[in-house]
Amino acid sequence: MDRIERIRYMEIRLNRADSLLAEMERVLDAYEKTQEDLRVLSEYYLSTLWKEDLEADEAGALPPDLNRGVLSEDGIYDVLERNKELKDRMRDMREETDPLEKQHNFP
Repeated sequence: MDRIERIRYMEIRLNRADSLLAEMERVLDAYEKTQEDLRVLSEYYLSTLWKEDLEADEAGALPPDLNRGVLSEDGIYDVLERNKELKDRMRDMREETDPLEKQHNFP
């Protein structure tokens, strides 16, 4: 690969990485804001209110057109588990030290 090809190749990689990192920042901002929703859902799921709401649904006491995904056996649990898995994945990625970070002492 000659110099011009190398520069073009690296420019493509730089632009792709820059674009992806900008998108990742937007997604992480939204993800951080969602943590409050997940906290509230977790508290609800572990409370007696969730069990009472589920029983009311099973007894036919809720309107038939009411969305009730939160009352499914796995709905909230699966979302909370996915959140945990994502946090674990991000932690693992952070723990994998990039050689460039070591060399330049990046945080």
